Amino acid sequence: MNFRPLHDRVLVRRVEAEEKTAGGIIIPDTAKEKPQEGEVVAVGTGTKSEDGKVTALDVKAGDRILFGKWSGTEVKVNGEDLLIMKESDILGIVG
Repeated sequence: MNFRPLHDRVLVRRVEAEEKTAGGIIIPDTAKEKPQEGEVVAVGTGTKSEDGKVTALDVKAGDRILFGKWSGTEVKVNGEDLLIMKESDILGIVG
């Protein structure tokens, strides 16, 4: 990938949600919500403090994460729909 986010930003690929419920009901595309789970594709270098020190991010490429429903900005990189968001928009890492 020829894209690297800056500072505390993270590039995320959404993980598609299941098309069936636990009971076996198929969910049509019109009723699906956008998934709130994704895979980190690339991360920035980190945040700079006032004294110039760089603090590295807690997430790394390959991590599966949960993020808020309205988090991030949708972008198209190399023909793929991805999200760019700040690390603070990430709710947690899925183990």
